[in-house]
Amino acid sequence: MSSRLSAAAGAAIRRLRQGKGWTLAELSTRSGVPLSSLSKVELGQTSLAYDVLIRVCRALEVEVDHLVRPEPLPSPPRARSGRRSVVRAGEGEPRRLGGHAASIGATDLLQRDITPVVLEICETRRNGSLMRARGDAYLRVLSGAVVMHSEVYAPLALQPGDAVFFDGEMGFALTASDGQPSQVLLIHQGDRLLEA
Repeated sequence: MSSRLSAAAGAAIRRLRQGKGWTLAELSTRSGVPLSSLSKVELGQTSLAYDVLIRVCRALEVEVDHLVRPEPLPSPPRARSGRRSVVRAGEGEPRRLGGHAASIGATDLLQRDITPVVLEICETRRNGSLMRARGDAYLRVLSGAVVMHSEVYAPLALQPGDAVFFDGEMGFALTASDGQPSQVLLIHQGDRLLEA
């Protein structure tokens, strides 16, 4: 499969999976295809052998040609009303996420395409639970040093100012790496994080 077709098929698999509300792990279980392979396919980094592609299509209940059909033109973006939400220092809705104290911003907006979260990372060991975000996510270390754990990649050490853009659906956890409390900014799609 050409790289253009691989990228189109990967995007289609991701769209179909998200349309069913499945995580990568769920599609992996239903298709028998390793999660790491599915992640690389969705990112357009590799293609699947035909027999493996058939298993994915069966799990998604679509024909193979559905993965390379042209997409309908996107609808025009909805008009915004110039809304804004100001979050002052020390403000934000307090919550616990992934075992960490969190401050959620912009909760006064009823519908948000993205949600900013400031997490206080104090634990130096994983507590077992993973956080998941719908779609893409962005994490930036504000202070301290952290380690990002995920279902797909080896642990990633991050220093203040370091950032990572990632697929939030793969499941991730954060720990403080030097025993000192750390603070990170997490921006994710939608209005909530899931914990599993």
